[in-house]
Amino acid sequence: MENRQDERLGTEKLGKLIVSMALPAVAAQLINVLYNIVDRIYIGHIAGYGDMALTGVGVTFPILMIISAFSAFAGMGGAPLASIQLGKKNYRKAEEILGTCTALLLVFSVVLTVIFMAAKTPVLYAFGATENTITYAQQYISIYLIGTVFVQFALGLNTFISGQGNAKIAMLSVLIGAVINIILDPILIFAVGMGVRGAALATIISQAVSCIWVVRFLTSKKSVIRIKKQFIRLDKKTVEHIAALGISPFIMQSTESLVLITLNSSLKNYGGDLYVGSMSILTSVMQLISIPVQGMNQGIQPILSYNYGAGNKDRVIGTFKRMLALCLSVTIVLCGIAILFPEIFSRLFTDKAELLAVTDRVMPIYFLGMTVFGIQMACQSTFIALGQAKVSLFIALLRKVILLIPLALILPRFFGVMGVYYAEPAADIISVLTTAVLFVVTMKKILRNWQK
Repeated sequence: MENRQDERLGTEKLGKLIVSMALPAVAAQLINVLYNIVDRIYIGHIAGYGDMALTGVGVTFPILMIISAFSAFAGMGGAPLASIQLGKKNYRKAEEILGTCTALLLVFSVVLTVIFMAAKTPVLYAFGATENTITYAQQYISIYLIGTVFVQFALGLNTFISGQGNAKIAMLSVLIGAVINIILDPILIFAVGMGVRGAALATIISQAVSCIWVVRFLTSKKSVIRIKKQFIRLDKKTVEHIAALGISPFIMQSTESLVLITLNSSLKNYGGDLYVGSMSILTSVMQLISIPVQGMNQGIQPILSYNYGAGNKDRVIGTFKRMLALCLSVTIVLCGIAILFPEIFSRLFTDKAELLAVTDRVMPIYFLGMTVFGIQMACQSTFIALGQAKVSLFIALLRKVILLIPLALILPRFFGVMGVYYAEPAADIISVLTTAVLFVVTMKKILRNWQK
């Protein structure tokens, strides 16, 4: 191969390299969240029924998260493995991993589309829809599901672009789709009069364009590793390796839907549609806060994986320290703004006085524990980058499945509807402390057994 873009991951000065990898990845993540955030902003301002439409679309979030979780399973499970192989100069193996992930994404696309199309109505009711909101939820998800394959490829394969050191190209693949989405949203929602259906259609058109961009790059000579026909198959051993590492990001994203089901159900029982609407806004703000950190981690992760494969201990340790400082700084600053000035965020999504009052009251509580969550996100990303599947899986389960869901069911019995909001900071603080201890213990073992 003529192109050796990946080699800069092991040779370029760390500070410069981290900035060049992290900034485009942060931009890509921020742009990516616009797919849903922009939809919600426009939907929330539809005259006459914007508040109910916003709540209805909020009920579809768990399905969207499950779909993206499967793309993370393949992409975030395979890309670090491919980067490790690039560090070892084993380009053929890296392409085999890419091919297997492509096959997995194809299978996931078909299965998810069929299942959710067939069961969408009962699923939406289970996720918190009511008679007032089910129509809007159905309108949105019915069109969105048509573009499942585009979402899978755009998200799942883009990690292989950043994983070879092409962070700017990975950012552009997201930027192109987001710009199209932002342009189409007001046209289809308001000008054409499609309402919620227009928001969904704008999203899948933009994802289709991103998908085409990603696939075109990964089949071109510009890519260090390429999608090749002979490798697009479900190789059993490769799938097992991808699954071992991919199950962690899969659980982190898919359990987000389980968390939303639990939170929305509890809010519906103890508070009603108004509180379910507030959670839709809080979830959107949570994305705005966590996305920059996820972007930094996604950008920095290939540096960790490549140098781990190459046996560069000092670069791995130096990279982690910088990533930890960046992640923690961002969560402290952004959560601090949400806690002190909640109205800055809430007014982006609604102008309804009752919904604003509830959201502004609960937002400081909801984001209190997330101020230090940058610690967990940095540690979790490092575990994945270094191929530490078991501990990464435990951490993925800890915050949401082991802590948050039970707390969201138990605390409302004592504190009413506010107990649902108390559950989030309690789970965040406990999981951060546990993760920090596990990281210190695990890294000591890794350093003792480091490749000589």
